[in-house]
Amino acid sequence: MRSAALLAAASLTLGACAPPGGPAACTPPLEPAVEIDLYFGRDKPAGGEVSEAEWQAFLAEIVTPRFPDGLSVIDVAGQYRESTGRIVRERSKRLVIVSFDAPAHRIRVDEITAAYKQRHGQQSVLRVERPVCAGF
Repeated sequence: MRSAALLAAASLTLGACAPPGGPAACTPPLEPAVEIDLYFGRDKPAGGEVSEAEWQAFLAEIVTPRFPDGLSVIDVAGQYRESTGRIVRERSKRLVIVSFDAPAHRIRVDEITAAYKQRHGQQSVLRVERPVCAGF
């Protein structure tokens, strides 16, 4: 019974979430926006790590031209499980962008993730998007 109640509560909670880019009820001066979190692992498949200089070059050449109005970068300690079951831990960068032009931001984010994977031989970049209310 308890699990059924928890499942029902979770369903109601999830149902109340607006889809990314969907309308949000924001109180002025806040406006509907999308928060995009990208997680970039720094371990290179051939060995070594994406250096701070390489990251700064990627940020300047690829990210900033696509989101010149602002962004945040946070150093994080990442962890994931490989298909073999082995837990891998690596230093990572979390890039946080708040975009007011949903869904037009998607192409620029796709370009960023594709460029990082190509430039540093990465298999993937974790991407999380959620609707938010934001303002300056």
